[in-house]
Amino acid sequence: MTNPNLKFLRENHESKRLISLRGGTRSGKSYSAVQFLIELCYKYPNAGMVITIARQTLPALKASTLRDFVEILQSFEAYVEEDHNKTEGIYKLRGNTVEFISLDQPQKLRGRKRDTLFLDECNEITAESFRQLSYRTTGFIVLSYNPSDLDGWWYEVESREDAALIVTTYKDNPHLPKSIIAEIESLKTSSPEDWAVFGLGERGRGKKGRIYRNFTKVEELDFSECSDVCVGIDFGFSQDPTAVLKVGKHNDRVYVDELVYETHLTNTELVEKIKHECEGLRVICDSAEPKSIAELRRGGLNAIGAIKGPDSIRNGIKLLQSKEVLYTRRSKDLERELGSYVWHLDKNERPTEKPIDSFNHLLDALRYSVGFLYKRG
Repeated sequence: MTNPNLKFLRENHESKRLISLRGGTRSGKSYSAVQFLIELCYKYPNAGMVITIARQTLPALKASTLRDFVEILQSFEAYVEEDHNKTEGIYKLRGNTVEFISLDQPQKLRGRKRDTLFLDECNEITAESFRQLSYRTTGFIVLSYNPSDLDGWWYEVESREDAALIVTTYKDNPHLPKSIIAEIESLKTSSPEDWAVFGLGERGRGKKGRIYRNFTKVEELDFSECSDVCVGIDFGFSQDPTAVLKVGKHNDRVYVDELVYETHLTNTELVEKIKHECEGLRVICDSAEPKSIAELRRGGLNAIGAIKGPDSIRNGIKLLQSKEVLYTRRSKDLERELGSYVWHLDKNERPTEKPIDSFNHLLDALRYSVGFLYKRG
């Protein structure tokens, strides 16, 4: 049986800038990429190529791609201990250099240039990390990942004209033992969502324990159809973004359009950005920021603090879950939050009723807004 990932790399590395290996678990994506890069060093001996293999953390790198690299060389009795500088994470192979780096150290992103880059489990990596690495890569880039996320930079870059994408599953790996195949196929009944991603290699609907599943993306929305409209704001500055969206009530439907998602934004700058959208509307803000609310009022906005009663977060989530929510295609940050805002999981990987406090800036602003629109009648 032909290895489809390896065949795809061979066919596309000379004509494409980016090669994306997307697929389910145990489909041979990472192993094939490492195998191909070794093959490249043998095909072009003494070429002085620099090949970088990267993952987000060093423990993950050592347990996956580095181990595969060593095992493949050993299988051909080609591994030479003296050529492996384990301290620096460098292996000299046939007059070429293969370096292994983790991306949890910022200085690694702005280091030496390279000819070829392989990002294993690229959905662990930030968009900025990818950009910094790509700026310093003269040749082709290989991505490998399971598509468990609803949205991400990797989906965007692999849709470029200079990119090539292949999707594989465990069925493309002839070397899997029956016990592993049975375990993967058991997901069909035990976890249909995981089966879609890890069994079939389909693009996921977000992380496990995802809180909201009642959102639908549409091209655009007509807020004139709504009986009530407001603007919701969750304040941020350096680490967290200031998040702003327009929200409308249309019976049990909620209309949502993202307006702002930006860090280092002063309240004065914020007023200038959104005042035309806020004309005649109430602006519902996080009540924990009275100073910011006062500054928005001085800027001419009709800003008020969101009402927060006992257990307001969980009650607000339940209210929002009870509605059909339509959001615009341009609301990309909202879409990203939807796929990443999740419940804490218990020791058995079951969702609790306690949300993890991250990826929720626009969703908090939406929660404030929906509470205001539906509780005032």
